Amino acid sequence: MSHLENGEWIMRGVAWNDPRRIRSIEELEQRIEEVGFLPLFRNEVEGFSVEEQTAERYWWTGIRSEDPWEWREIIARERRIAYGKFFDGKAGFISLAWLPYFVNYRRDGYDFDARWQDGLASRREKRIMDFYLGEDESGETVYREERILSTELKKKAGFGKGGEKNFPGILTGLQMQLYLVITDFRRRVNKRGEAYGMAVSIPLPPETVWGYETVTSAYNEDPASSRERIAAHIRKLYPAASEKDIDRLVGK
Repeated sequence: MSHLENGEWIMRGVAWNDPRRIRSIEELEQRIEEVGFLPLFRNEVEGFSVEEQTAERYWWTGIRSEDPWEWREIIARERRIAYGKFFDGKAGFISLAWLPYFVNYRRDGYDFDARWQDGLASRREKRIMDFYLGEDESGETVYREERILSTELKKKAGFGKGGEKNFPGILTGLQMQLYLVITDFRRRVNKRGEAYGMAVSIPLPPETVWGYETVTSAYNEDPASSRERIAAHIRKLYPAASEKDIDRLVGK
């Protein structure tokens, strides 16, 4: 697994001349559509990641045509594939064909407002989701497109100094449950109008991006069946993967 070693991030990719290597963002998008979903970084299922299918020499170069770290921003912005922290709290991609099954399983068939009403969502989760959910005149839930940087969302939702704790953990949890996905990255701007620092994520509910009917189209399936559908797909792709490793990646 990729890890920090003496302060340096060690990657485990393929050789530059390996014919299996993903060489462009177009090839990565095609691979995601073919396999259905793909973690960004190396994990317990050997070979099942963008990291292990690209050359480590191109990571974090900032060259948009070659750097998989840059590709993730472009894919998120294009909105043809879902991006977020979907796999054991770590980043990855899900095709729109597979997204409804992840949504059904991870949410256990609950929209967020129903989860809150049944006492299954935390107050800190609701503080964040309140920025994206509203009601129309008939009382039906409306999904708003609040394109706000996660750094600003943290402040407005009352997290930080003197407020709620663990914003990163709560935000990751909402992505794991597929209540939020990452749709863009933007750099912050100082008082002089100058961009600075690393690019910051912009989360949105998947319903805002692709529509409620599309996102929840697997709600008629038992969540356990959706979970088994996902696990069986990994077994088919990687027969050597253990059930313990699949459980960690997919969740229980």
